This record gives sequence, structure tokens and C-alpha cells, in this order.
Amino acid sequence: MRAIVQRRYGGSETFEITRLARPEPGPGEVLVRTRAAAIDRGTWHLMAGLPLIARPAIGMRRPRTPIPGRDIAGTIAAVGPGVTGFTCGDEVIGTADGSLAEYATVPLTRLAVAPSAAAPAQAAALPISGLTALQAVRTGRIAPGGRVLVTGASGGVGSYAVQIATAAGAEVIAAASGPKEDFVRSLGASGFIDYTAGPIDRTGARFDTVIDIAGYLPVRRLRRMLTNRGTLVVVGAETGGRWTDGVQRQLYAGVTSLFVRHRLTGLVSKETGADIAELAAMVDDGRIRPAVDKVFALDDAARAMDYLLSGAARGKIVVTLDR
Repeated sequence: MRAIVQRRYGGSETFEITRLARPEPGPGEVLVRTRAAAIDRGTWHLMAGLPLIARPAIGMRRPRTPIPGRDIAGTIAAVGPGVTGFTCGDEVIGTADGSLAEYATVPLTRLAVAPSAAAPAQAAALPISGLTALQAVRTGRIAPGGRVLVTGASGGVGSYAVQIATAAGAEVIAAASGPKEDFVRSLGASGFIDYTAGPIDRTGARFDTVIDIAGYLPVRRLRRMLTNRGTLVVVGAETGGRWTDGVQRQLYAGVTSLFVRHRLTGLVSKETGADIAELAAMVDDGRIRPAVDKVFALDDAARAMDYLLSGAARGKIVVTLDR
């Protein structure tokens, strides 16, 4: 099979097209012929080997998993021992340990039937970012009529968080750069804050829940934007620190929550087939739609990563392997 392989940490120049043996599914796994895969900031972290605190888990000197990518949409080509509920030919989505390849193995615990209302390029944009957004909305205890702020609203996670919170009946205010206002409003945001025009807390507005994906404003200032018993969910942060990057913000939020009236929490999303299936159902019944900005061929995976890092994307970036 053809695959993207990364043999060292670095930038997109480390992506190489090569040929590898097709993997075989183990117990409780299926082999998926990849039709599309998505990339995100998590893909970049694994490519760059940052933050350094993650190296024991991802590989000290080089990537432990040489094929990048996790989101996958495709067709089951083979099933491993003990697999029930899925069969060859089923169209599925899930998370793989290396999806930028023509074939990948996926455990049943991270697999679901693909939404019938989405093409493979759209379906591939759903799992990782959709899971994070879904679990952030749950953690935020968002209720009908609640006021919600989503920072980083134009990215992969943010675009889903806006839609899922809106579907939950909340009034959603989106924070993003000015040129992306029309995009986030098309997802259901009823209000907008341009973070390039000044700090997002400049308006004095208060929210029942803040889902912080952008990670640029200190936690203490995000707290000022909460109502008396409001909830802050710190999803991510790209602070650029080589050792911990934004992880310290999540830890700080959790510790601070013990001493203040607000509920502050850092989110570490879990990849579960049940939640992926819930996202697929939300696509099929029209509550959410995968927002795909650009689609690249497998040979252009490095260029897709460069586009991700440019910050210009509205929604997700997908790599297609449909032949």
C-alpha cells in the first residue's frame, strides 16, 4: 500500500510517500480501505514531537507511530477475530493509529457506521474534532437558553462546538478573526467577537459557559467573562511552549476550580465508538454538518499540513485517497 511515513520529528518536510506492507487486523479490529483522512493540530503535535512532555508516550527520538493521521473514513476490507456487528463492505468512520495510508486497522472501540448524509471527505472530518467538541459541550453542562462563548470558533473543534451547542438550544457567541464571521454565523452563532480587534473580554459580556479552544487569554481573564456560577472548559492552547505548551492551562484551571465559585475544567477527550456513532446520527438528522475547507490528495499531504499551519482554514482539512 501507499502511505505517508514520518521517520523523524520536524515539519511537513518529514512527510514521505512510500510503499509498505498492508496491515492485518488483529482481534477486535477491522482493516479499513481508506477513502479519506483528516488532519488537525493534534497531527501537527505528533509530527513535531511537541510538547516534549508527551515524548514518553509518542516516541522519545522519533514517532512511535510512523504513519501520521488519526481521522479515517472508508470501507471495511477485512475483519479480525472476534469482530461482530461489522462486515466487509461496510462504510465506516473512526480513529486509526495512522490514517494517511491506503489501508489502516481500527479497533471496534473506536469505530462507527459512517453517516449516510455525508460523502467520505466530509465523514473523515468528523471523528477527532467532533468528539472533542461533543465532550466539551457535555462538560460545559450547556442547557437550552444558556449563553455560550466559543473561542477558536472557526477551526475544526470550534466549528463543531458552535453547532452542537446551538443544537442544544444555547445562544452561542463565536470568537474568531474578522474575515471568518460569516462562516461561524453560518454554523449557527448568533453573535460574534473579532479577537483581532482587541481582547475578547473587552465587551464586558457574561456567559454561562466558555469553551476555550483558542487558548490565548489567561484563565483569570476568562473567569471574568463567566456568570457567578459559570463553567469554563479549557479544550486546548497553542502557547508555543516546547515542554508543556498549553497543558499547564488545563492543570491550572482544574486546581483553581477548587478555590473559586466558578467551575473550571480542562478537557482530555476520549475516543469512543459510541460518541462517534452519536456524531454520525447528528449529521444524518441535520443537527451538524462537517465543515470542510480544502481537500488534498495523499501526495499533497505535506502541503495540507502547511495550509493547516497558515491559520487560514475555515473548518477541517481533508486528505482524500478515493481512486
